[in-house]
Amino acid sequence: MIEAVPLADNVVLRRLTEGDAEALLRARVRNRDHLRRWEPRRPEEYYTLTGQSHRLKDLLRQMADGRTMPWALADGEEIVGGMTLNNIVRGPWLNADLGYWIDAGYTGRGLATEAVLEVCRMADQDLGLHRIAAATLLDNVASQSVLRKAGFEQVGTAPDYLEIDGRWQAHRLFHKILNDRPALRF
Repeated sequence: MIEAVPLADNVVLRRLTEGDAEALLRARVRNRDHLRRWEPRRPEEYYTLTGQSHRLKDLLRQMADGRTMPWALADGEEIVGGMTLNNIVRGPWLNADLGYWIDAGYTGRGLATEAVLEVCRMADQDLGLHRIAAATLLDNVASQSVLRKAGFEQVGTAPDYLEIDGRWQAHRLFHKILNDRPALRF
């Protein structure tokens, strides 16, 4: 798997590492208000170095177990976004769920679309997945546009899908079929 993929505006997509806790903290504090309406409510500890260190260790442990693949969008030493394939399932499903966020100062530049396309390429070629699923709040038109530009199709709507900003909210469900290779048989 390639270590860093260049995107637009000197931003690279790279895997998260153990040394990213401070940069993650700066990014999450900087974007706290920007992301509030799109994410679950976070405890105050989330916005501390200890909180981000614990979160990062958990993500890296899940990555080692093959359940998650987390990436950062980085501009130099600063993290300006994140992409994560969660709930990676092998066997006959070969599926994962995609989550992502972009720094308020970097929206509208096409970075999310570029990064989603690259994550899809890696999910197909490097991870051997068949399908990626994603979900957006009903009114998150920008995220829906990113997914459509990256080749995702809407497959439905789910009421009370995730607890976001303190309440259960409906989401539009999307997916992208990456390939038609047969699943590995065990």
